Amino acid sequence: MRRKILPVAENLARPSPRDRLLRSKPQRVPRAEPDMDASQSSEKTTSDPNTIRAPTLLIVDDDVGFVHATAEVARLEGFEITIASELGQALHRMRQHDYDLALVDLDLPDGSGLQLLEDIDVQRTHAVIVTGRPTVESALQSLRSSVVDYLVKPICPDRLRELLHAAATDRRIAPPVAPTPNHGMVGASRGFQTVCRMIEKVAPTDAAVLVHGESGVGKELVARAIHEASGRTGPFVAVNCGAVAGELLSSQLFGHEKGSFTGAFSRHLGFLEQAAHGTLFLDEITEMAPVLQTHLLRVLDFGCYRRVGGHADLPVEVRIVSATNRDPREAVASGRLREDLYYRLSGFDIPVPPLRERDGDALRLANAFLAELNTRGGTRHAFAPDTIDAIARAAWPGNVRELRNAVQRSYILAEDGVVRIAPQSFPKPADESSHTITFTIGTSFEEMERRILRKTLQHYGNNRRRAAAALGITARTIRNRLARERGGAATDDDEG
Repeated sequence: MRRKILPVAENLARPSPRDRLLRSKPQRVPRAEPDMDASQSSEKTTSDPNTIRAPTLLIVDDDVGFVHATAEVARLEGFEITIASELGQALHRMRQHDYDLALVDLDLPDGSGLQLLEDIDVQRTHAVIVTGRPTVESALQSLRSSVVDYLVKPICPDRLRELLHAAATDRRIAPPVAPTPNHGMVGASRGFQTVCRMIEKVAPTDAAVLVHGESGVGKELVARAIHEASGRTGPFVAVNCGAVAGELLSSQLFGHEKGSFTGAFSRHLGFLEQAAHGTLFLDEITEMAPVLQTHLLRVLDFGCYRRVGGHADLPVEVRIVSATNRDPREAVASGRLREDLYYRLSGFDIPVPPLRERDGDALRLANAFLAELNTRGGTRHAFAPDTIDAIARAAWPGNVRELRNAVQRSYILAEDGVVRIAPQSFPKPADESSHTITFTIGTSFEEMERRILRKTLQHYGNNRRRAAAALGITARTIRNRLARERGGAATDDDEG
């Protein structure tokens, strides 16, 4: 069922002071410090685990009148409120928490509110774009879907309450879900269950964890599951080490003091502080600049750090979980990852298998994704029989991420409640013979070489001489490569 687009406000008789604020001319929120805690904006109530939790609202707007009036209305409706006046603050809030409803201004001081939609999990959060420019209404029509709505200022208070009631009804019908053995992850294959057992074992400890596997396999989901099962009271903070320049990442990771460099107009709490008593997830750790790897190693060695431009030593009070889509040992051998840092980060190693090696899980995941979309859209769509078979046979080189995108696109295009994935949308079916290896674009040469060697040995029953002849190399070369993988030296064992 499609969400209706909320109309432009109507005039109400005798508006209250709060309602007048919703219609008043905008007054911009002063630029706040990036580390402003949400608790400064609203008083949060703590829900008993056995009761229905309060619905949550994220307001992203720099119009002080609109923010205060909206927050007051929402608080009276029982919502917990979080406020962000800039795009960067909103992204930080969303990395720490999930929200039932997000009201996002189209025009923010540091970017467009539309950018935020890319980071919103539409399966958990109802996103609403808010704008004070009626002239953009036609453009916003393109956003009309079961995923996002829009409002044009001035907003009618009754319409706002209607929106709040809808979000509260959607989310408050069930209490918080108790942790499950799989922590919300879907699968039943042997490889998947192995990962779940490893999560259960390592979560209660303080060990640093290194998660590795191909792009799209769900490494961050594994990291979140570790955090959720750990019982840690602090937040889960995720950082993509390859998406931020080295100099900027240093400031974001360790924080900085006001005036420590050009543009440092206020103190900034780094990710290490933001994740205090929680988990810091360092995604794509092998893409971190070498000089920053050195700084991170010192922090982990000594258990303390300083903000950029600061003089006080701050304790490290987080659990580190890192991830990479490369083979960690090959990343060390190629110089992408410091060896000493690797040993610091890999106190416990969790390899996540690709989807093609998780027998039967592709269809289980597809059904779970479709169920989420049906719940969100109020529909009862189902896969066509030929689509079910094709999902199970496809290779899915992009793994879980590719599968989710294919299901979502096909759901949107469904006719008469039947979901069909177009043939051209399917990756080439997996060939389960020993003659074929599937590579994902972006796989390193080292990883391809390792997998080719392993597959060839498997094909020839681990006979090194026959495998070497097929590859055009010597049996000694194979022996040395295998020894290097194990972290040892080659030996003069039997080459047959």
